[in-house]
Amino acid sequence: MHNLTQRQIEILRSVIEEYIETAEAVGSETIEKKHNLSASPATIRNEMVKLSDYGYLKKTHSSAGRVPTAMGLKFYVRELMKEKDLSTVEEVKLKEQVWDYRERMQRFLKEATKSLAEKTGTIAIATTNDGNVYCSGYAHILDMPEFVDIDVTKTLLEAIDEYDSFESVFSSIHDDEDIHVLIEDELIGSLRGPYGFIFTEYTTPMQIQGRIGVLGPARLHYTSIIPTVRYFSNLIETSAKGW
Repeated sequence: MHNLTQRQIEILRSVIEEYIETAEAVGSETIEKKHNLSASPATIRNEMVKLSDYGYLKKTHSSAGRVPTAMGLKFYVRELMKEKDLSTVEEVKLKEQVWDYRERMQRFLKEATKSLAEKTGTIAIATTNDGNVYCSGYAHILDMPEFVDIDVTKTLLEAIDEYDSFESVFSSIHDDEDIHVLIEDELIGSLRGPYGFIFTEYTTPMQIQGRIGVLGPARLHYTSIIPTVRYFSNLIETSAKGW
């Protein structure tokens, strides 16, 4: 890992956050105009070249700008970003959407994934350890430029239909983090690809265990999605009744 200067860190943060919002390559002029870094476009451009040499950014074929690599996104998630917690109003609204189904496991998990997908604009997945998979939000990826490539979309949708696709990923996790964030090459098996996967575990009062999370492009809105996934896990654990 390189020892980045504070200016390089701020430029990297700015490029990644701009890319997450736009899905487009980011140029030095955009960073200079929108992010108040007190540096000229030429200076920012030189620093972006260094960040590319270090492996955090890469140049695209179709633009003079740059986009983050998987390494850059991982560094951002683990070192740079600040989570944006749900407001109390948002938490109450999400809880109300599933509360009436708390005694019916299948319906509850179905509604929970639907609500999570709508909140995050991604594909939401919940699994149980006996092999059930609940998914919602397939249509959301059709709005994302990463999925214009039909092969990328087909591979992801085929993988989602199989519990084994997720089980191979789950079994590869050996850390004790409360939220797991896997980006591109950290995914294995049929889920390996230009995707991001955020998930966490849950255990109900009756000791039914599983995972809940979201899948999407590598440029997921990590700052808001991570606390949202965490909230849904807590919601399952505190709301489930009789299962």
